[in-house]
Parts: sequence; structure tokens; C-alpha cells
Amino acid sequence: MLAGSTIFTQIMELLPWRRFQTCVRRYQGDYKIKTFNCAEHFRVMAFAQLTYRESLRDIETCLQVMGTRLYHMGIKSRVSRNNLSHANETRDWRIYADFAQILIDKARILYAEDQLGVDLDSTVYALDATTIDLCMNLFPWARFRKTKSAIKLHTLMNLRGSIPEFIHISEGKLHDVNILDLLVPTPGAFYVMDRAYLDFSRLYHLHRERAFFISRAKKNFKFSRRYSHEILKSTGVQCDQTVLLTTHYPAKHYPEPLRRIRFYDAEKSKRLVFLTNNFELPAETIAELYKSRWHIELFFKWIKQHLRIKSFFGTSENAVKVQIWTAVATYLLVAIMKKELRLEQSLYSILQILSVSLFEKMPILDAFSQKYAPLQTHQSWKQLSLFD
Repeated sequence: MLAGSTIFTQIMELLPWRRFQTCVRRYQGDYKIKTFNCAEHFRVMAFAQLTYRESLRDIETCLQVMGTRLYHMGIKSRVSRNNLSHANETRDWRIYADFAQILIDKARILYAEDQLGVDLDSTVYALDATTIDLCMNLFPWARFRKTKSAIKLHTLMNLRGSIPEFIHISEGKLHDVNILDLLVPTPGAFYVMDRAYLDFSRLYHLHRERAFFISRAKKNFKFSRRYSHEILKSTGVQCDQTVLLTTHYPAKHYPEPLRRIRFYDAEKSKRLVFLTNNFELPAETIAELYKSRWHIELFFKWIKQHLRIKSFFGTSENAVKVQIWTAVATYLLVAIMKKELRLEQSLYSILQILSVSLFEKMPILDAFSQKYAPLQTHQSWKQLSLFD
């Protein structure tokens, strides 16, 4: 990386552009395009994410003042509201979704050795969804309720490094449990879910694929106890049982034994009941794995707070998905940069520094050194950070 290049240019050099062009050719993204191609479009959308731009006019104004420096950023075409809006409406969102998947694979390798917080060699996934509210008048295609539109961001997160490995964007009315039909289970992996995913026919499919699941039991859960295991109450475990389902349809859909664990969370003064098909791990480890599911909640809150996915630059389904996938790709890019450059700062601090130094001409590592780093806003105790 050249010291004479802007920090934005150095960040963009970390991306596998050849593989990006493969995604572009797959969906003919640059077919008959003479100016403002898909690579320039992605750079502009990444700039909008990194600098917290709120609208097309905001993006246009900020980039216009850069003048000839845009060329060195890899943006050779004139950026206007019209051509950016047209690109958001017409460039196939699958280009950016496929590219984000490439970055996911790269980030997964970089964070594979990260500590999980639990002594376990297996891969642990957290599965959950978040709803993004939309205006009914502007987004009629995403109908959620009679007077409300919304979309859902269904995410399967690898808890080593908090890397989202699977993302599906749907209308808000799609029930969370249906996403289990789209997953390809990994044998030996753990899937940690809340009660919204408690569908015994789908969970039995995970079981037959030799994957493990951990979920909360519902209050009306009916079962018969087959065996009670010894427990150590000082760990918070109140009971550890092997049970069979007794209600007709659940028993029909899941005919094999389940493990039922009742756990008392002293911090929140709350009793939790877990169901799992794993009979090998200690009961307290099962409770710890479920507790780690909150990393995905932090991810949803973090991405809503810091990436531009609550106010959209376009109103069509394609424009919304383009913005979400470029936001996810930006998140992954910064996570990759943190690992490859061995940055000590949290992801929040990295983004704060980038937001005010993208156009500085200095080696990128100098921007994160104590000597050159711009003045940062101290992180509030309420602020969520995933990569501390």
C-alpha cells in the first residue's frame, strides 16, 4: 500500500476485485454499461456506509467536493443522485449478495481460531432474525401488517468472531421457523435458537443430519421423564433429564428422546428450560452455549446503529437489498481489515477513525496509531462492541 494513497483506496485494495468481477459477469451487471460500473457503484455504497451518509444528495455533495481525488479512489465516473439511484434500482442485488458470501468465507477463516468462551472444538451457530420497519406508502411490496411494511433479516452467525455465515432477506410476515428449511446442516455443529424455532419436525431433520440444536422450551411443553441425571446445583443447573414428547403431533414428528435442562440464571433471577439433542456435554456448558446466543442480538443492534440500513436510498425491493448487502459487505470488510492488519481497536473505534480519515494520505496503520489517530468520541457504556 502506497503512503501517497488515501486510506479509502488502501481499504479497497483489501477486497478480492477479481472475484467481484466474477459476480458481476454472472449476472451481467456491466452489460451495456459505459459509465458508473458495478465496481464504482460498490465503492460509492461502501463510502456511504463508512462515512454515515443519510441520503443520495448527501453522498453526491460529499463526493463532488473531492474533485480529482475520486479518480484515485477508483471512481472514474461522475457521481450524481440520478446515476446512483438508477444503479440501485437496476444492478442485480445478487451481485453484492454473492460478493458478501465471498467475504464471509474469507472472514470465517481469519476468525476460525478465535476463542468461543466455551471449551468446545465444534462450530457453534446462533440463528435469529430482526425486523426492519418500513413505510407502507413507500414500500408496498414489503407488506407486513395492514398499515405497516417491514422486511426481516434472517441470520445464521458463527459465534467464533461473530461472523454472519448465512443471511436471508424476506418480507416481514415470513415466520422465523421457515428459515430452517433453507439451511444445510453441518454435522457435529451446534445450532442455538430461541423458542421461535421450536418446530419438532424441523428439529428432527437437524438431528437426522447429525447436527445438534439448543433451544428454549415453551411453557406448555408436555413430556414424560425417562431418566434424571446427577447435577451440581452450585453451577445453576436445577435438573438434567432425558424426556420423551407426549403430545400427539410433537411425538410423531420427534419420536426420539430429548434432553431437558432447567437452569437458574442468578444474574437475572430467571429460570430457563433448555431442550437439546446432545447428551454428552455437561448441562452447564449447554447453558453457556445458549447464553452466547446473545452475540447475534448484539450484532443486530450494532448493525442498525452503525450501518445505513434504517433509512434507505431507494424504495424498490432491489434497491433495499443492494443497500443491505453492501452494508453487510462493509461490515465484513472492516472485520477482515482488523484481522489482516492486526488492529487492536474495537470495530466501533475502527469505524469512528475511518469516518473522519478516509481521505487522508498516509499509511493506513498510521491512522490507527496513537500518534496519528484522529480524536475519537469516547465509547459510552451503552455502546455495543463485537470485536473488543
